[in-house]
Amino acid sequence: LTGVPREQRAFQYLLAHAIPGDPRHVLQTFDQWCYRCEHLSCVGPVKGRIVERLLYERAPLRVLELGTYCGYGTVLLAQGLPPGARLYTVEVDPRHAAVAEKVIRLAGFDEQTVELIVGPSEEVIPRLREKHGLMKADFVFMDHWKRCYLRDLQLLESHQLLAEGATVLADNVLFPGAPHFLQYAKTCGKYRCKVHRASLEY
Repeated sequence: LTGVPREQRAFQYLLAHAIPGDPRHVLQTFDQWCYRCEHLSCVGPVKGRIVERLLYERAPLRVLELGTYCGYGTVLLAQGLPPGARLYTVEVDPRHAAVAEKVIRLAGFDEQTVELIVGPSEEVIPRLREKHGLMKADFVFMDHWKRCYLRDLQLLESHQLLAEGATVLADNVLFPGAPHFLQYAKTCGKYRCKVHRASLEY
């Protein structure tokens, strides 16, 4: 009714209540908004703990996120990076990217730590090495359109952008579901697969 998108409304709430430069507080404030006011399809705190644990275990230096949305997952990933690591995050929707950029900077991450790339993943992935300097990713977080998961995984493979022993973490593969991606990952012989059980966000 206001003509202001809910992502922008959420950011206004963050501006009013989150502590700038405190990524954990930014995420907590996001969670408050999503629990009490409006649902946003962010990772959320329950699945967020899985992401944090895997980041801690792997300590990746080069991380790629497909599907920035409002920047919740980006902040979650960035706060768990070891020193000297870099995060590349890709968002197709310029309006969401504009909100995410402000959220990422509000949380205290500069462009040296987090690079936000706007464009369709199928166009961005082939240019990651030449244009953005990502030689190989140690950790990939997929949280964009589920129908793109398999295509983008195979694009990463064909452009040799996955480091040896890389971790690929994909959200919502059971619901709404990415069955072709899941089947490929389980049967192609390149990956060891594990399904993490979690509830839907919020």
